[in-house]
Amino acid sequence: MVITCPCEKKQFKIDSSLIPNEGRELQCGSCERIWFYQPQKESEAPLTLNNNFSTNKTEQNNDIKEKNLEISKTLQQEKIIEAEIEKENLKTVEKSEGKKSKLFSYLIVFIISFIALIILVDTLKTPLINVFPGLEIILFNLFETLQDIKLFIIDLI
Repeated sequence: MVITCPCEKKQFKIDSSLIPNEGRELQCGSCERIWFYQPQKESEAPLTLNNNFSTNKTEQNNDIKEKNLEISKTLQQEKIIEAEIEKENLKTVEKSEGKKSKLFSYLIVFIISFIALIILVDTLKTPLINVFPGLEIILFNLFETLQDIKLFIIDLI
């Protein structure tokens, strides 16, 4: 017979003839604990086979299948919710990207228009100065400023 110490750290193999039916005190060799051990009485009725085993097994299988169906339904609902959330997130990202792309487009158009205006003014500089004599100093300062900006950008790169 195998006896386990109450501290559950050690098990002992003891001859069943050494322990009487009324029990006796034992001492653990590992933890030095002393306790009273009484052998458990075995049931005298013979064991019988349960004839409902197959039906119980079938019922258990049905219960397991029902639980699996519930779990799969729950998972499907979660996937649907996640898909809806993902769609909403994509819409939000598309809206913000749309705003960014519009701003970028407007910026590009502004820069190209400004460059075209500068080229046009440079081309028509002489006739404009003849019509507006004070415009020569303003145009000279504008071209110098643009030259400084160009040099600044080149230094950045």
